[in-house]
Amino acid sequence: MRLAAILLVGAIAALLDTTIVNVAIRTIGRDLHAPLGVVQWVMTGYLLSYGMVIPLSGWALARFGGRATWLTALSVFLAASVAAGAAWNIGSLIAFRVVQGIGGGLLIPVLTTLLVQAAGGRPLGKLMATVSLPAVLVPILGPVAGGLIVSNLSWRWIFYVNVPICLAALVLAWRGMPPSRGTAPAPRLDVAGLALLSPAVALMLYGLAQVSGDGGFAHRGVLVPLAAGALLLASFIAWSLRRHRRVRPLIDLRLLRVRSFAGASGLMFISGLSMYGALFLLPLYYQQVRGASALAAGLLLAPQGIGALLPRTLAGKLTDRIGPRPVVLAGMAIAAAGTVPFALAGAHTSELLLSGGAGGPRRRADDGQHRPDGRRVHGTAA
Repeated sequence: MRLAAILLVGAIAALLDTTIVNVAIRTIGRDLHAPLGVVQWVMTGYLLSYGMVIPLSGWALARFGGRATWLTALSVFLAASVAAGAAWNIGSLIAFRVVQGIGGGLLIPVLTTLLVQAAGGRPLGKLMATVSLPAVLVPILGPVAGGLIVSNLSWRWIFYVNVPICLAALVLAWRGMPPSRGTAPAPRLDVAGLALLSPAVALMLYGLAQVSGDGGFAHRGVLVPLAAGALLLASFIAWSLRRHRRVRPLIDLRLLRVRSFAGASGLMFISGLSMYGALFLLPLYYQQVRGASALAAGLLLAPQGIGALLPRTLAGKLTDRIGPRPVVLAGMAIAAAGTVPFALAGAHTSELLLSGGAGGPRRRADDGQHRPDGRRVHGTAA
């Protein structure tokens, strides 16, 4: 648990930055004289690089070892946070957020891998339930922290708040993490896979971001990047499915042949899409449609964090008792019901109704999934 505590300090900063900026989007756009379509890349750029660097984590751990990878990722995140707080225009802010996402994207998978390795085959249920608590609460409660900062300080402190967290995490990791080395011989990086996957995701995301500005999907500015991204993605899939003797694929797509793994991965994608998409739109809805302050908007998002916390113990016990499928299906049904009030919301919809809908329990799709070898993984409440 000591290693888990050390790693969680650093992970909090990366998780917090996935949503803390949400309630400040309106303020940032006004201060930097940027329209909403451009300001959204402050978040999108972070999440894009955050996701794209995750496949590199396994190679980095094998090549450089856990301690060196962790300290490097923290240092990159810290430097980018300081630079983002000092950004002089919207372009520089987006660029620094992309760099920040590179550091943050390495932290979470490295944390998970190091904890699993440290467990040494022991049951992971209790440990992962503890570790996953910040992963659920911090991104959702981030808007509250962002609202407090925007209401009382400059929006730049949304990034400067990472400085003491990262410094503490660096000191703890330097003193408390055992030195480690990469494997010998270290695996070769799948450069071709990286060169195909990174621009594929970036182009598809860029095309989707142009839909509202270009008047729908039937526009060249949308269709061209979407088609180019889809072509690169198809090429990446074909490349990854080939049998490589020297280079391990960046992402082992053969794992998707395991039905439980494929189903859990798909549900996690849908869950992330619904959660993070809403966390971008809801602060704007509360501020622009209902006239709420940044702090009020953050507080109105807090019930989602409470709803995520309440079923943790019960969900874990039920998963171990009756299996993951009924628990996941029940969680999806409740989440869908909680979405209905927002789909029908207007300028005067009851805040109590919306808070009740946001507080519906969420269940991560990876809980209780099976390993590729067919053995069941203990469910962890999320």
